[in-house]
Amino acid sequence: PVFAGMNRSAIENFSCVIYNISLMNCTWQAGRDAPGDTQYFLYWQNSRDDDETECELYIKDENGRNTGCRFQNVRIVTEKSYFLVNGSSKDSRIQFYDEYIQLYKIEILTPPLKVAVNCTRDPVGCIITWQAPLTSHVENENCFQYEISIQNK
Repeated sequence: PVFAGMNRSAIENFSCVIYNISLMNCTWQAGRDAPGDTQYFLYWQNSRDDDETECELYIKDENGRNTGCRFQNVRIVTEKSYFLVNGSSKDSRIQFYDEYIQLYKIEILTPPLKVAVNCTRDPVGCIITWQAPLTSHVENENCFQYEISIQNK
């Protein structure tokens, strides 16, 4: 589709990551041909039932241009969330960028909890136990797969 605005003025390299269960960072780079005074604004809609809201805590570069956003209390409640970054400049119209993102695909899980190793000599063997990582949306612990690396020293 052709968007109104100056070519290559929309943001580039947009990406988001969720960490520590409910925090999310989104970052981007200014469009390569955007005028120097271009400022960008991020809006997102977590689900169809939610209102579209603007970022409350922008990450700024050394020139004061918004290049990211920090979110708190993020909940993964729906299949896809909508992100929109538009821009403004005195000199020209700025193209917008939008994307639907499946939040569960960008979540960095915490490590498993309460990892314990119990070894015995008779018979020789060890039992390793742990609890599932904390997450905002996985209710079925059978969804997790684990890999154990055992190194003898």
